[in-house]
Amino acid sequence: MLGCREGRSANEWVEFDFFGHQIAGHLSPGSTTDNAHNRVDGNAVPVRHFGVVLAPPDWRQLAGNLRERGVKSLVGPTVRFEGLPGEQATMFFQDPGGNDLEITSFTHDSMVFSR
Repeated sequence: MLGCREGRSANEWVEFDFFGHQIAGHLSPGSTTDNAHNRVDGNAVPVRHFGVVLAPPDWRQLAGNLRERGVKSLVGPTVRFEGLPGEQATMFFQDPGGNDLEITSFTHDSMVFSR
Protein backbone atom coordinates (compact mmCIF):
# COMPACT_ATOMS: atom_id res chain seq x y z
CA MET A 1 0.00 0.00 0.00
CA LEU A 2 2.91 2.39 0.72
CA GLY A 3 4.86 1.28 -2.36
CA CYS A 4 7.73 -0.04 -0.22
CA ARG A 5 9.55 -2.88 -1.96
CA GLU A 6 10.19 -5.97 0.19
CA GLY A 7 13.82 -6.96 0.68
CA ARG A 8 15.26 -9.90 2.56
CA SER A 9 13.03 -11.84 4.93
CA ALA A 10 12.64 -14.95 7.05
CA ASN A 11 9.75 -16.39 9.07
CA GLU A 12 10.43 -13.98 11.96
CA TRP A 13 11.46 -10.78 10.15
CA VAL A 14 11.21 -8.74 6.96
CA GLU A 15 13.03 -5.70 5.55
CA PHE A 16 11.48 -3.00 3.36
CA ASP A 17 12.79 -0.16 1.20
CA PHE A 18 11.08 2.63 3.17
CA PHE A 19 11.45 5.56 0.75
CA GLY A 20 15.19 4.88 0.33
CA HIS A 21 15.72 3.88 3.96
CA GLN A 22 15.85 0.36 5.32
CA ILE A 23 13.19 -0.51 7.84
CA ALA A 24 13.09 -3.93 9.45
CA GLY A 25 10.12 -5.56 11.14
CA HIS A 26 10.61 -8.40 13.61
CA LEU A 27 8.05 -10.54 15.38
CA SER A 28 8.33 -10.29 19.16
CA PRO A 29 5.87 -12.71 20.76
CA GLY A 30 4.81 -11.74 24.25
CA SER A 31 5.98 -8.13 23.95
CA THR A 32 3.75 -5.29 25.07
CA THR A 33 2.93 -2.17 23.13
CA ASP A 34 3.61 1.33 24.37
CA ASN A 35 0.64 3.66 23.88
CA ALA A 36 2.33 6.81 25.24
CA HIS A 37 1.64 10.09 23.42
CA ASN A 38 2.97 13.64 23.72
CA ARG A 39 1.16 16.82 22.67
CA VAL A 40 2.78 18.42 19.60
CA ASP A 41 1.13 21.53 18.17
CA GLY A 42 -2.22 20.37 19.54
CA ASN A 43 -2.05 16.74 18.38
CA ALA A 44 -1.44 13.56 20.39
CA VAL A 45 1.71 12.19 18.72
CA PRO A 46 2.82 8.60 19.43
CA VAL A 47 6.06 8.69 21.43
CA ARG A 48 7.48 5.60 19.75
CA HIS A 49 7.40 6.19 16.01
CA PHE A 50 9.54 6.14 12.89
CA GLY A 51 9.38 8.86 10.29
CA VAL A 52 10.42 9.77 6.80
CA VAL A 53 10.49 13.10 4.94
CA LEU A 54 9.03 13.17 1.43
CA ALA A 55 8.98 15.87 -1.24
CA PRO A 56 5.64 17.77 -1.19
CA PRO A 57 4.21 16.15 -4.36
CA ASP A 58 5.08 12.65 -3.08
CA TRP A 59 3.56 13.45 0.34
CA ARG A 60 0.31 14.66 -1.24
CA GLN A 61 0.11 11.58 -3.47
CA LEU A 62 0.71 9.20 -0.56
CA ALA A 63 -1.83 11.03 1.63
CA GLY A 64 -4.40 10.67 -1.14
CA ASN A 65 -3.60 6.99 -1.67
CA LEU A 66 -3.96 6.24 2.05
CA ARG A 67 -7.22 8.20 2.27
CA GLU A 68 -8.64 6.36 -0.78
CA ARG A 69 -7.78 3.01 0.81
CA GLY A 70 -9.42 3.93 4.09
CA VAL A 71 -6.26 3.80 6.21
CA LYS A 72 -7.10 5.05 9.70
CA SER A 73 -5.02 8.12 10.54
CA LEU A 74 -3.65 8.75 14.04
CA VAL A 75 -2.88 12.40 13.17
CA GLY A 76 -3.61 14.31 9.98
CA PRO A 77 -2.92 14.63 7.20
CA THR A 78 -2.44 18.16 8.46
CA VAL A 79 -0.05 21.12 8.53
CA ARG A 80 1.57 21.85 11.89
CA PHE A 81 3.67 24.75 13.12
CA GLU A 82 1.94 26.81 10.43
CA GLY A 83 3.75 30.11 9.81
CA LEU A 84 6.62 29.10 12.11
CA PRO A 85 10.09 27.72 11.46
CA GLY A 86 9.66 24.03 10.81
CA GLU A 87 6.20 24.34 9.25
CA GLN A 88 5.40 20.91 7.89
CA ALA A 89 2.74 18.72 6.37
CA THR A 90 2.49 15.57 8.47
CA MET A 91 0.47 12.43 8.99
CA PHE A 92 0.72 9.54 11.42
CA PHE A 93 -0.72 6.07 11.00
CA GLN A 94 0.02 2.48 12.02
CA ASP A 95 1.38 -0.21 9.76
CA PRO A 96 -0.26 -3.67 9.92
CA GLY A 97 2.18 -4.68 12.70
CA GLY A 98 1.05 -1.81 14.94
CA ASN A 99 4.15 0.36 14.40
CA ASP A 100 3.44 4.10 14.41
CA LEU A 101 4.75 5.85 11.29
CA GLU A 102 5.12 9.57 10.56
CA ILE A 103 5.29 10.87 6.99
CA THR A 104 6.36 14.51 6.83
CA SER A 105 7.00 17.06 4.09
CA PHE A 106 8.63 20.49 4.15
CA THR A 107 8.35 23.21 1.52
CA HIS A 108 12.13 23.70 1.73
CA ASP A 109 14.69 21.09 2.83
CA SER A 110 16.41 23.75 4.97
CA MET A 111 13.38 23.72 7.28
CA VAL A 112 13.72 20.06 8.31
CA PHE A 113 15.76 20.80 11.45
CA SER A 114 14.92 24.49 11.88
CA ARG A 115 14.15 25.66 15.42
